Amino acid sequence: MGRGGATTALWDLEKADCILIMGSNMAECHPVGFRFVVKAREKGAKIIHVDPRFTRTSAMANIYAPIRAGTDIVFLGGLINYALESGKYFQEYVANYTNAAFLVSEDYQDTEELDGLFSGFDPETRTYDMASWQYQLDEHGQPLRDETLQHPRCVLQILRKHFARYSPEVVEQVCGTPQATFLQTAETICANSGRERTTAFCYAVGWTQHTTGSQMIRAGAILQLLLGNVGRPGGGLMALRGHATIQGSTDVPTLYNMLPGYMKTPMETSDPPQYKLEDFLKANYAPTGWWYNLPKYMVSLLKAWYGPNATAENGFCFNYLPKVGGDYSYTPMFLNMKDGKMRGMFVMGENFAVGGMNAKLEVEAMTKLDWCVVRDLFEIETAVFWQAEGVDPKTVPTEVFLMPAAVVAEKDGTYTNTQRLVQWHDKAVEPPGDARSETWFVYHLGQRLRQLYADSTLERDKPIQHLQWELPTSGPYAEPKVEEVVREISGYRVADHSQVGGFAELADDGTTACGCWIYSGVVSPDGRNLAASRQADPPGVDTNHQDWAFSWPNNRRILYNRASADPDGQPWSEAKKLVWWDAAIGKWTGQDTPDFPLNKAPETPANPDGKGLEAHSGRDPFLMQADGRGWLFAPKGLVDGPLPTHYEALESPVENPLYKQQINPTTKEFSRKDNRRNRSLDPRYPYVATTYRLTEHHTSGGMSRWIPWLSELQPELFAEIDPELAAEKQLKNGDWATVWTERGELELKVLVTDRMQPLKIGKRRIHQIGMPYHWGSRGLITGDVVNNLTPLLEEANVYIHEAKTFTCNLRKGRRTSPPVSSPSSSQGVVVTNGGAGQDLVEMQNKETSSNKQEEGKQT
Repeated sequence: MGRGGATTALWDLEKADCILIMGSNMAECHPVGFRFVVKAREKGAKIIHVDPRFTRTSAMANIYAPIRAGTDIVFLGGLINYALESGKYFQEYVANYTNAAFLVSEDYQDTEELDGLFSGFDPETRTYDMASWQYQLDEHGQPLRDETLQHPRCVLQILRKHFARYSPEVVEQVCGTPQATFLQTAETICANSGRERTTAFCYAVGWTQHTTGSQMIRAGAILQLLLGNVGRPGGGLMALRGHATIQGSTDVPTLYNMLPGYMKTPMETSDPPQYKLEDFLKANYAPTGWWYNLPKYMVSLLKAWYGPNATAENGFCFNYLPKVGGDYSYTPMFLNMKDGKMRGMFVMGENFAVGGMNAKLEVEAMTKLDWCVVRDLFEIETAVFWQAEGVDPKTVPTEVFLMPAAVVAEKDGTYTNTQRLVQWHDKAVEPPGDARSETWFVYHLGQRLRQLYADSTLERDKPIQHLQWELPTSGPYAEPKVEEVVREISGYRVADHSQVGGFAELADDGTTACGCWIYSGVVSPDGRNLAASRQADPPGVDTNHQDWAFSWPNNRRILYNRASADPDGQPWSEAKKLVWWDAAIGKWTGQDTPDFPLNKAPETPANPDGKGLEAHSGRDPFLMQADGRGWLFAPKGLVDGPLPTHYEALESPVENPLYKQQINPTTKEFSRKDNRRNRSLDPRYPYVATTYRLTEHHTSGGMSRWIPWLSELQPELFAEIDPELAAEKQLKNGDWATVWTERGELELKVLVTDRMQPLKIGKRRIHQIGMPYHWGSRGLITGDVVNNLTPLLEEANVYIHEAKTFTCNLRKGRRTSPPVSSPSSSQGVVVTNGGAGQDLVEMQNKETSSNKQEEGKQT
């Protein structure tokens, strides 16, 4: 749906008539953005929170819907089914702006026919052949359509059939959400969507960190398309990012399979291998839609990187780029490391030893390295992995280099936040001592490498020799000018280095250079850094804050905003106007940069033989799609199915109530002895565990556990459990308890709270345990590592882990093997949990024996 980010802006939430927050505790994890939710509520908007825990977000909501972790697709599928069967979807929007009318191949078979699988599945490779998911085509290669939306092979009817079983009764049986609460949610969302009203969806990693995470987001996007909420004020999907510039780190990516601007990395495993630029472009560009421009963006990127060395004759140095030959993502990296296939690693802005999945395995993997460079503010756990519990420092050959990093206030740069807003921040003070910025470190490391390779005559060394790697510097330590990096990213003409006005001016002939095409225009042609712009809207004038920083692409605030107007180009309603066609001037205009060709009139017909956007009509708002429509059914793009389908988590105490297929069949499990998993339905692990964040701490605690006042506010690791489970385990609020999985065990205090309630799933009552994951062995406060319990696996589309739902067990008392108290850093006093006495060990042994007897009864 979005281009790697939210389709809307945080401030736009204030214009919503209803806001669904799901997969997020927005009030506590995104408190600054949550103020717009509060403003919307003050204006009469309905707030709905769906979450396993009752949180501060729930307390601000009009409706709180409890849910079993990992069952979000059933809940969303129920909403989709309700909208379709009640006829409360926005029918004119759906008919004109989605692929609802397109006919799908006669060879396509749905999960309803194959009991949880789609057609094309290969059980040996656990992958899908997507051939049967494609549209039926006419003589021009265009999709066949049934504008009446009655054909049994049209997308709308396939969608209706697919979600028919997701009834309110099934939602209650699978999610544990009471039917009355679910129906109130469905009625509220539908009543606040349509021509006159809009609903916004907000989500975070509670949707993403699952083996069905991509499909959870797809389900949300499908529902928003059905309700006509995409591209409109107070609508869209807001992807709440977990860090200040996570959006920026995917735009200008730290991902092995992406180049800047969401261009794919060349593949040597494709057919044919993408060793040449023409092979890469043929495999990745689209003949219709905006990606027809891919050659311009790719060539401009190569010119930015390799300058005059990149010529048409040598394919613009495309051969210098590494070619991906497999899965080089996060999880396989550590497994390769553990198996001795990696020699060294740079760690910047990460703390694997606390934040990684099956963190103990990742620590063990790092002990196989020859060298490891860690740049951070403090001596984090990853920097001292060789002192971790269970690791004998004498056996670790790794040479670790801990290098101090500058904090935000000590360096210039930009943040790209959750709404694609690129904002400049100025350096306030010089970094202390030897602390340096990332720009300084990477730039000077590159300069030293260039010196080392300067005299080489080997062909393999040319990518370093020919790299454009000169920046002006200042100060006693030669700090590079970050503004020059921004200028390169924004794009310029090679002949005179003048800034281009935006990506529309980029070319594929080598005359332009651009480090990231979606950021093109962040530096204006007159040299202004628009990321540093701080002009508010005039009083009473709504321009979507066009002069406050820069929002990619092209300073656009709401993506696909052509859909805010009806097929004739006029606002669906005065209350929800955003952009519209002004026939007097022959252009699109309004309160945002139109996300549409400015001069394309609504009556412009599609050219069936046209290229790029010529193949789209003036009524096709989704210009990034090859067919110009929002996809209710995805014929490509997702490797685990064209429609969201409920599968249980890899570790679940519940048998899939909907299909014979228990788990997502494309899940990458990495089954090996050092990555043990709890079996599904294993009675030894009857409880559902989920991890989350606190307002007072930041992710792995690498910054916050060294701050005295934050550490005082949240000094100890804890788990939230419901009173019923507490009574069963004879636990009182504040007692010590041990939680364990096949990967390990940890000790923590229990917070017995009504905010957690057992859910009735079938004939069983399922208890959920919530644990924040901020603690480790370093800092002013310490605690066990929660992620020692989580499984190491990958979702098949984006290779993310499943930390939001796994199974575990719980017992009273501290763990039998107390944590090792490692030497503290010089940052302050370390508060440790201490060791358990012999009497406690004996008590735990008795309890363990009792637990085993009880497990035998359950079995």
